[in-house]
Amino acid sequence: MTALIWFRDDLRISDHAALSAGTADPDGIVALYVLDEDSEEVRPLGGAAKWWLHHSLERLAGDLQKRGIPLVLRRGRAEDVVPEVVAETGADRVYWNRRYGSGRHIDTRLKQRLREEGRDAHSFPGSLLFEPWTVQTQAGGHFRVYSPFWRACLAMPSPPDPLPDPESLRAAREQPRSDRLDDWDLTPKRPDWATGFADAWEPGEAGALARLERFLAGPTREYAARRDFPADDVTSGLSPHLRWGEISPRTVWHRALASGADVGDFLSELGWREFAWHTAFHNPPLHRFGLNRQFDAFPWKDPDAEQLRVWERGETGYGLVDAGMRELWGTGSMHNRVRMVTASFLTKNLLMDWRIGEAWFWDTLVDADEASNPFNWQWVAGCGADAAPYFRIFNPATQQKKFDPEGHYVNLWAPDSVMRPEIVDLRATRARALAAYDTVRHSETAAPPG
Repeated sequence: MTALIWFRDDLRISDHAALSAGTADPDGIVALYVLDEDSEEVRPLGGAAKWWLHHSLERLAGDLQKRGIPLVLRRGRAEDVVPEVVAETGADRVYWNRRYGSGRHIDTRLKQRLREEGRDAHSFPGSLLFEPWTVQTQAGGHFRVYSPFWRACLAMPSPPDPLPDPESLRAAREQPRSDRLDDWDLTPKRPDWATGFADAWEPGEAGALARLERFLAGPTREYAARRDFPADDVTSGLSPHLRWGEISPRTVWHRALASGADVGDFLSELGWREFAWHTAFHNPPLHRFGLNRQFDAFPWKDPDAEQLRVWERGETGYGLVDAGMRELWGTGSMHNRVRMVTASFLTKNLLMDWRIGEAWFWDTLVDADEASNPFNWQWVAGCGADAAPYFRIFNPATQQKKFDPEGHYVNLWAPDSVMRPEIVDLRATRARALAAYDTVRHSETAAPPG
């Protein structure tokens, strides 16, 4: 019996339920990754995400090869490619770890088709601490506010311990053809705008585990007090590793608790990630529609091409905004506090639709996923879950004084910002934004969230 293991956003070997299940097959396994850019339910990856995927697949292929397993790469619609590989290999078992976005509908159809053909198709939990449909309100619905959601999660049985590395992996005798990773052209050529990424990140499972251990060995002591200060290196930096499944949230959860450090605030950030996926699961597609439908009538300005350009390039004249946008371009990431400030500046001071900023982050963040990225943009814009007060406006000047008082972060990324003219007046644009929100609040089309 041959098992086909279909890798997706779970590019690791440890705590990989589908891979562990395949070790029981006497005729070995086929490890498959499908680059699906053609299915309607799958959102095409942004440029920074493609860079990370390329290097993560390189690492996974190397880790599997050490165990005698080649990683088969195919490109195309998963609903076509997976059955093709099943037919080529004669696999009678097909295993994968679940996904919770729009792509899950592909999985449902594919599972039904494979089972109708007499094959065992089975999916496993793998990328969340709690399955989205198991966390329910007392009325049996899904949560719209974070605090009661996380309390409900903490009241549930603790997430299971991570699975160990599979002790024995054996490759199937007949292996199908594989694409060459370089032929996928996932990394930029000329000009190579991602040159700084390699200095900032080590994609792959080994890099994820090393980053977790570094965090638990030191910065956890300062995390609760200093996590909002972007110049301080006290955050875990695990978000892209979690996004690509190079480490499981169960591994992070249990190792953090076993460290003996005060990790309550850190684990609550895992909870926020869970809440984003909980929301996305029940409200797809999150990047297209606001959760609070009364904001469908919000009077967004027609995009000003020049204002958008200077925001993207970090040339607004506001130090914290400019530093954040340049950190994003240079590293594929941005400190979380600064993400909120830059998003607020675009949606509230420039009055541009949150979907414009969400699309830019989707293309430039290495950790952009289809839950957290639009979820957080909607939260800042005021139309998302748990967004009260929806009229919250982050003043970038005040935020800089509070969280970068010595200017270390701004001087690192945007030392010239003090010499640039400020593109808008904060007080005037704040008043304009509040007036726009007031029209929505009194709109006859106002409707409750959801």
